[in-house]
Amino acid sequence: MPNRPQSVVTPRDWLAAERTLRRVAALGESEGVTFQLENLNLDVDHPGVPFARAADVITLLESVGSPALRMNLDLYHAQIGEGNLIELCRRALPLVGEIQVADVPGRCEPGTGEISYPGIARALAEMGYAGVVALEGWASGDSEVALERFRDAFTL
Repeated sequence: MPNRPQSVVTPRDWLAAERTLRRVAALGESEGVTFQLENLNLDVDHPGVPFARAADVITLLESVGSPALRMNLDLYHAQIGEGNLIELCRRALPLVGEIQVADVPGRCEPGTGEISYPGIARALAEMGYAGVVALEGWASGDSEVALERFRDAFTL
């Protein structure tokens, strides 16, 4: 949780975030390190977190414009807060450093909820995405079965 939950992000907050992220990006560039910003959802897991939506993260990353600052696109959070995941992937892809997945509701492995991860996997392949896709969730039961479901969803 943020130190000071806020429902409205002011123009001053945006400028402070951009200035801070420029410094973080410069540090990453000088040290050969890539930092990532993750989108979050405000409705279930992270109420009051500023700059949580994927659209906010994209705006900040585009304003900084550094290869040392990328997006950790979390599709679980995006589904809860924004939806339209394939279009979001298309929009965010030039900025993505990693994609994280879990199903909604429950934050378990693909196939346990409402997200069509095989469709997302096909779309990502069509977009040319060849980066990391990570399962960030809980097993709905047996962890080996959960990993198998994850592999099945992302094996084309």
